[in-house]
Amino acid sequence: MLETMVVVVLPALVAVAAVSDLLTLTIPNRLVFALVAAFVAAAPLSHLDLSQIALHAAAGVLVLAIGILLFIPGWIGGGDAKLAAAVALWFGFEPLLSWFVSFALFGGALTFAVLRYRSAPLPDRWARIGFLKKLHSPREGVPYGLALAAGTLMLLPSTAWFASIGR
Repeated sequence: MLETMVVVVLPALVAVAAVSDLLTLTIPNRLVFALVAAFVAAAPLSHLDLSQIALHAAAGVLVLAIGILLFIPGWIGGGDAKLAAAVALWFGFEPLLSWFVSFALFGGALTFAVLRYRSAPLPDRWARIGFLKKLHSPREGVPYGLALAAGTLMLLPSTAWFASIGR
């Protein structure tokens, strides 16, 4: 069961959030709630004790607070803040700095690519594809859920979750 949660459920939910963000520029709350519920189910199976679960929760709350502070001036979307908090709940404090660096690098590359995409004229055939037209608009944000997902999926195999599989 733990293996399924770590190897299938967590990556699948993060990937679906990324695709949703790309296609709609939103990350549905139900995906964030599913990530939290999956953590609640997986934590006891991984032999985390109550104090460790509390530290994971504190990491999630801290990242949510940072996300809210970045959301208020419009630097990130609310879905991005909630997705980051849900992933931080899974990761806990130990890998947070590495995760921040990885998704920031992916985010920088993504932002550059989106700005480059927006600087070129949108071909008519692409303008008929809703998400490409929306993504091309300078009034829209960057689907940062892609960067969060890329950083998460890159770091996940080196986390304690993978180490706990098979114990």
